[in-house]
Amino acid sequence: MPPAPGLRPTPVRLRETLFNWLGPGIEGSRVLDAFAGSGALGLEAASRGAAFVLMLERDRRVAAHLRRQVEALGAGYAVRVVAADALAWLRRPAEAAGGPFDVVFLDPPFAARLMAPALVRLAAGGWLAPGGRVYGEQPARAPLPELPAGWRLLRTSRAGDALGWLAEVARDVC
Repeated sequence: MPPAPGLRPTPVRLRETLFNWLGPGIEGSRVLDAFAGSGALGLEAASRGAAFVLMLERDRRVAAHLRRQVEALGAGYAVRVVAADALAWLRRPAEAAGGPFDVVFLDPPFAARLMAPALVRLAAGGWLAPGGRVYGEQPARAPLPELPAGWRLLRTSRAGDALGWLAEVARDVC
């Protein structure tokens, strides 16, 4: 993996917890990994049967590395890697950019403070299918973000200095 500022893979324990939370619901789902980084979350979703995974990564070198990983794993049928800034991508109409999604992973670089604007854009842009779920990862010491109207926090889990949370969007909000 090429070095990149803020690149921090999701801790293994949190990743296991997340996919236990999602359970068999990941199979056949459409997934957006908005801040792909190492690709651990998006690739895991594909390996567990997601129908489609869109991975967004701003750093072009890291995105190229992710494309090579996808190719080496033979996952190109289900995974698309785009070198793009996630917040800029989320300004597009969801339908024209691969949405709506059943599951969205938000694991931006902690120091960048991108969680709140990403949540606003997800909620406003039709990015989530009815009943969609959003996984967020943030510093454990930071307060949980304010969730958009119609979203409810389902679970939280801490691993080291990272806190993972899962929220669900009400079916009538999307």
